[in-house]
Amino acid sequence: MTERPIVAVDPNLINDLEWRGLLANSTDLDALRAELAEGPVRFYVGFDPTAPSLHLGNLVQILTAKRLQDAGHVPYALVGGATGMIGDPKESGERTLNSLDTVKDWVRRVQSQIEPFLSFEGDNAATMVNNYDWTAPLSTIDFLRDIGKHFPVNRMLARDVVKSRLEQGISFTEFSYVLLQSMDFLELYRQHDVKLQFGGSDQWGNLTGGVELIRRATGGKAHAFSTPLVTKADGTKYGKTEGGALWLDPELMSPWAFYQFWLNVEDVKVGELLRIFTFLTREEIEELDAQTAEKPFLRAGQKALAEHVTTLVHGRGETEKIKAAAAALFGGGDLHSLSVPTLAAALGEAGAVKLEKPGSIVELLVASGLSKSNGEARRTIAEGGAYLNNERVEDPEFVPAESNLIGGSWLVLRRGKKNLAGIEIG
Repeated sequence: MTERPIVAVDPNLINDLEWRGLLANSTDLDALRAELAEGPVRFYVGFDPTAPSLHLGNLVQILTAKRLQDAGHVPYALVGGATGMIGDPKESGERTLNSLDTVKDWVRRVQSQIEPFLSFEGDNAATMVNNYDWTAPLSTIDFLRDIGKHFPVNRMLARDVVKSRLEQGISFTEFSYVLLQSMDFLELYRQHDVKLQFGGSDQWGNLTGGVELIRRATGGKAHAFSTPLVTKADGTKYGKTEGGALWLDPELMSPWAFYQFWLNVEDVKVGELLRIFTFLTREEIEELDAQTAEKPFLRAGQKALAEHVTTLVHGRGETEKIKAAAAALFGGGDLHSLSVPTLAAALGEAGAVKLEKPGSIVELLVASGLSKSNGEARRTIAEGGAYLNNERVEDPEFVPAESNLIGGSWLVLRRGKKNLAGIEIG
């Protein structure tokens, strides 16, 4: 076991986590505060590859790990090649088991999404680990004797998710998940002196299971804390949109759609989300809180939130493309200068239809849904409210030429100032 590196730590870390609303539960907060103040603590956070991408809930954990590393502590990012083969029990029912090859592919994808957020150099460099490395060689007999003997079945049955599944049924595979995750903490404690684990509050039973296993198996003391689940004002999860989960992978959720999600959060939640998902200072966030309260129509908090989180996940370049696209789509910039993927994503969100060839501007307004009928389209044109690629169209018989196609295939239609639609030709 290597010695702890000599790194200065931020004594205000716990205070900052509390202010940001990132502490839901803790095994012993005063003891954890004292240990974090003594010097660098090795900690870990786990991610199960049960999908090809991480999502909004995982981002809370990634950013919390970054906060701890920035404060001088040492991260171990665990991507569960073993636990991902099983999956943590869900209240809704049994998970579908994925093949080993699929899980291995998803492990690589998830690792690549975590890597940009942590530093893998320096005295408190991060380490990436995969629990498949120590779980796969373990025999069933050794697992039952060395791990299973420390878990009373009555306590496992008392877990909320297990109780909710008993009537409909839960497999022994999912029932045993807590043993595997707890074993991860024990392995990292023994091999790397990892003393702290954290995760979402829905993981609290698994987190405390690891702490208890370390105590029973070694007599040692470890710590755990959980972060609250991020919910909308009505208490439902932010984890889903109409198009699916809030993925971090740009191929599963476009950066444009990602940006728009943050831009459209409720006023009542924007301060909370700024604290959880950005690295803005307390003073900066409180100033945005004040602006949101005094002039909510300016959406200052939402704009800051969208810009900072999109930049964290997709990079400054992508954020600038999105802002340029938003300006251009509503008449404030050159549409032809936009990248085709960004334009296509934006128009897809706004509403787009595909046609083999362009018709007249009247036909396009109707086909796009901006006008309900030819007569309504003609009235819009006559009143000066029809735009093609940000240029007003006054002739109802006008048919776009090939030179009007942006990126070789797109037309941008607008009725008035705010009603937008896209036409993809081809």
